Amino acid sequence: MPIVVQPEDVDRLGHANNVVYVRWLEEVSWAHIESLGMTWERHEATGRAMAITRTEIDYLAGANEGDHLLLGTWLVDFDGRFRSARRFQLVRQSDGKSLVRARSSHACVDLKTQRPARVPREYGDILGHAVVTTE
Repeated sequence: MPIVVQPEDVDRLGHANNVVYVRWLEEVSWAHIESLGMTWERHEATGRAMAITRTEIDYLAGANEGDHLLLGTWLVDFDGRFRSARRFQLVRQSDGKSLVRARSSHACVDLKTQRPARVPREYGDILGHAVVTTE
């Protein structure tokens, strides 16, 4: 996902705010999972969604206003029942420097109750085929 750091992304320290990085991680996650066929319409039809249970972020360097960034994500784990995980890397395009590396864990939840629920078979098929075995 290409990103250009906007003035509103920058905090008092003069670089992109940590909250903005989290927003970008969420945006690329949805774009990725939807590109695999797990659209919001499918989530509503099954009554299930993958909810974030943990996010670990390593901030390696700051992004400044006007920087052109590229954010990638890939699935690294799926247990076949409830849980999945993904990795992220954010790179500044001008010098190829990695600014962020992150990992998030997810659990399938029932949309009505917000309680853990087994992954629908169609999600299992999608997630199982999308996992990259090397992190």
